[in-house]
Amino acid sequence: MADATSVLNVSPVIPVVTIEDPRHAVPVARALADGGVGIIELTLRTESAMTSLQLIADEVPEILVGAGTVLTPAQADAVVAAGAQFIVSPGVTPSLLDHLLTLGVPVLPGVATVGEVMQVLERGLTAMKFFPAGPAGGPDYLAAIGAPIPQVQFCPTGGVSIATAPKYLALPNVSCVGGSWLTPRAAIENEDWREITQLARVSASLSKL
Repeated sequence: MADATSVLNVSPVIPVVTIEDPRHAVPVARALADGGVGIIELTLRTESAMTSLQLIADEVPEILVGAGTVLTPAQADAVVAAGAQFIVSPGVTPSLLDHLLTLGVPVLPGVATVGEVMQVLERGLTAMKFFPAGPAGGPDYLAAIGAPIPQVQFCPTGGVSIATAPKYLALPNVSCVGGSWLTPRAAIENEDWREITQLARVSASLSKL
């Protein structure tokens, strides 16, 4: 149950979303779903993030909602209680990973080095977040990892754009990418849900390019 391979196969792009005002949570999630992106990673970067997470979980059942930027066991417990259907961490420690594996939801731990990939693989997980993807080496780095460790599937996040996403998605060990471009801050603040739906529609078609 903890392996997140199924999560990586929902969409070619996982929107990485930060919401300041919980009133915007449900409209953002619905706009993404209307554009064909059936998944959202809501980051815990705001004080109101837990409220937004619970609203999406309760009111937008058509979208798979996960919590990102999970750093501690306490945060992991809280997001599961709020309705998170998967958990994403920017990195992982042995104690955090031990706890995540007890929660009964898919876990996408962040890795940036070959050693970290091997440590997570030892725990039985083959789906991982590669973060920060751009600064850590980009598509070339992931292609190199794929030779000795072909069984791991990645979701590169951090510095990925609509322009660079196809380079990642072309790799056999990349199932999807994570990106914040689907939900621009200005579009959220201006409540321009049509723009978010259109960006989601373009992103949903990336795997077909």
